[in-house]
Amino acid sequence: MSTLMRGPLADPAWALIDIGTATVGVAERDALGTSARVAAWPPYNLARVLAIVDAELARLDQEASRFRADSEISAVHRTPGEVHIVSEGLAEAIAVALTAARWTGGLVDPTVGGALESLGYDRDFAAIHPVAVPPKRALVPGWQSVRLDGRRLRLAAGSRLDLGATAKGLGSDRAASAAIAAISGGGVLVSLGGDIAVAGEAPSGGWPVRVADEQEPESSAAARGRRGGERAPGQVVRLAAGALATSSITCRQWRRGGRMLHHIVDPRTGLPAAGPWRTVSLAAANCAEANAAATAAIVAGDRAPEWLAGHGLPARLVDHDGGLRRVAGWPAAEGGLVEAPTVPRMPAGPRDAG
Repeated sequence: MSTLMRGPLADPAWALIDIGTATVGVAERDALGTSARVAAWPPYNLARVLAIVDAELARLDQEASRFRADSEISAVHRTPGEVHIVSEGLAEAIAVALTAARWTGGLVDPTVGGALESLGYDRDFAAIHPVAVPPKRALVPGWQSVRLDGRRLRLAAGSRLDLGATAKGLGSDRAASAAIAAISGGGVLVSLGGDIAVAGEAPSGGWPVRVADEQEPESSAAARGRRGGERAPGQVVRLAAGALATSSITCRQWRRGGRMLHHIVDPRTGLPAAGPWRTVSLAAANCAEANAAATAAIVAGDRAPEWLAGHGLPARLVDHDGGLRRVAGWPAAEGGLVEAPTVPRMPAGPRDAG
């Protein structure tokens, strides 16, 4: 594969991945507290694409990471006063988060940052260690308390933003869009922790993508009978256009005061979501929307299948026992094509988004 590339990799942190074909170039690295995977075809585009993805991920990290003391959002949090002038990039990221909050009826909410910190998620996930102190419950100010007018941001005193329900998706969208604009022909796929955006022309049949639940399902017939549903092994699907995102409570868990916690907070309670779903994967017109909808479905609980179907978002939901449910045309067959909506369901909000 590397013999078809023109130029060195943009960053030695990228590792080439052998996928058994020379028609697509694939590389992977750690980024933004998760893993980034990038695919390009023809494969000689890969080096150029990786350089662009590096730049976009660095920009998003500098703007929106609440785990970096030198990030823009961290500076906002520690600066006295309620009014802040932010960069165009951070303004875009906050506007997307507020639009997602409005669209989901508050099931995702960027003001859960304080609640996450009270639960112990106050640093990069890899640095969290079990502690005996019980978690504290913090009130969520609510997305309606945030005002954004152009680059002018108004936050209630003490409010802390977390853009986790949309930022990775936005990062994938930005990177895929910038990459395809810089190359001539072909296509690209950008995945940040499984939140995937594609752009340009897909390989024949669509990009193959594996969606999986982090936990191994029970295998006994008795266990399957208790669930009354299907097992939930991983599944390879194909994505020709749009985006696909997965939200799961299984991959970021930590123990605090003898209680297992996870990172998806229900804004209505300030506590980890307690619904029936442990993993939701779905397709949408763009990755920010897919990211928001998958997170909202975890929080929505029993209402999630109806909500997703109402928006025409193909989805695969896995419950805590490994039971599987598909809605809105998610394919049952291995290698089936996921037909993402071509028109965004999440309306583009005005920049005055408060």
